[in-house]
Amino acid sequence: MIGPRQALRLFRINWVLLQNGLDEVILATHLFRPLRWVKYLLPWHWVKRDLPAYPARVRMALEDLGPIFVKFGQILSTRRDLLPDDLAVELAKLQDRVPPFPGDAARALIEKAWGCSVDDVLDHFDPTPLASASIAQVHTGRLKDGTEVVVKVLRPGIERTIRQDLGLMYTVAHLAERYWKDGKRLRPVEVVREYEKTIYDELDLQREAANASQIRRNWINSEMLYIPEVFWDWTRPSVMVMERIYGTPVSDVAALKAQGVSMKVLGERGVEIFFTQVFRDNFFHADMHPGNIFVEPSGRYISIDFGIVGTLTTEDQRYLAENLLAFFERDYRRVAELHVESGWVPPGTRVDEFESAIRTVSEPIFEKPLAEISFGHFLVRLFQTARRFNMEIQPQLVLLEKTLLNIEGLGRQLYPELDLWTTAKPYMERWMKDQIGLKGLFDRTKRNIYSVADQAPELPLIAYRMLMAYDRRVRTEEATQMTKAGSRDTRPLAGGDAVRAIGGATVVVSGTLVLLLGPGQWLPEPFGIGLVVSSYLAGAWLFFTAGRRPA
Repeated sequence: MIGPRQALRLFRINWVLLQNGLDEVILATHLFRPLRWVKYLLPWHWVKRDLPAYPARVRMALEDLGPIFVKFGQILSTRRDLLPDDLAVELAKLQDRVPPFPGDAARALIEKAWGCSVDDVLDHFDPTPLASASIAQVHTGRLKDGTEVVVKVLRPGIERTIRQDLGLMYTVAHLAERYWKDGKRLRPVEVVREYEKTIYDELDLQREAANASQIRRNWINSEMLYIPEVFWDWTRPSVMVMERIYGTPVSDVAALKAQGVSMKVLGERGVEIFFTQVFRDNFFHADMHPGNIFVEPSGRYISIDFGIVGTLTTEDQRYLAENLLAFFERDYRRVAELHVESGWVPPGTRVDEFESAIRTVSEPIFEKPLAEISFGHFLVRLFQTARRFNMEIQPQLVLLEKTLLNIEGLGRQLYPELDLWTTAKPYMERWMKDQIGLKGLFDRTKRNIYSVADQAPELPLIAYRMLMAYDRRVRTEEATQMTKAGSRDTRPLAGGDAVRAIGGATVVVSGTLVLLLGPGQWLPEPFGIGLVVSSYLAGAWLFFTAGRRPA
């Protein structure tokens, strides 16, 4: 049920759409279809207006509706599996710039969060904001020890504004799903739900600070990437204090060239940083647009604003790497199989049909020179194709696609000849070798050793219970067979079978003890790991073949 306040807001949305020449959007819905004749009474129907293209009109309408809708449009622009390319490109131009709120109000909010005066913490606080966005704005300051910092503070009343606008977005989404012909396919309610999670995450500045600290720890002492330090003593859910950084905006190519920074190295480093965050760290900065990236004169990147980060499961990492390598080799059959194996498409999907669809998308792309191929747009095309086979796009894959598009666009801006494929392929091959080779096996064993050690004291009892349960099962089966044969002889478990069952359990326990002691201490690692695996296989075979009678 729509309340009076929502009805008024809905009326304003429709008015903004009309002002921006989007009356066809309103009248195209099933709800307003009976009123389509009204457009012939509108004044602008009789006088031709010089209107921008449709995607530009959508962008301008979102800008008129306010900062929360602007941010929604920015996030919607990443859903290229749902939107036409021209609309997605136009929405990506939305600028998250809103008028700043007064410095006195910012000071009051900071003091409320700290529980003390700003002057007790800072020697200097600049009331004029350094930057202002829809969620928060940033002021500069200086700690008592002389450290220059930036203080990020949430806008007053922002949570209430977000809650109201989200309620309205859900109302519109439900109406669209019900009355819009493409509503079921585009799933607007699900899109709004994803946006809700993202924007509420950005409201917690302590969470953003934790993300920054994690990425800083991953790249400490790196010559490629610098992450500013968070000052936790003065960071709260509504206020974050971080080291102030100085650098050249990455979009200012002329200034970077004047400083002697190599554009080729800078472009390739951006790609390497992205793939390292995704595959080595499994924690990547998912909002790497040019406004969040600066460069030192040495060519080292500086990254800020960690409200949105992405992670992948180990399985997603492996399947993604295998997919990319299969694409490098144009092994479309393997790509189709991997999508089914990973669960990205339903298990009943016809692999041959999916393979054919992937080939149709891929071959025209691969006919271009490598330097002209867009890796990000290739993934977009793949996801759009997979949509036809009922692929459910995972949120983490959407973030990955968005970040890759940003990185690739940034890299090509810095160095137009950047060949992302050639830069990425050796990294993928090394990562896969580490994951599925002997080193990867031993690393996973070491990671699991403490969990196994915790259960070690229980192993003899577990083995005993397994033997007793097995003995009871064999006795029951033999008794049943003999009763059917008219015999009352219920012999116990055969001696040879008992020995096999006990031996199997013993070998399994022994293999576990070898694992706990650490094979590398008294055997070379490859032989030690081989011994552990062999003991488990032998033990399992002895135990589960005991008591079986030939037919």
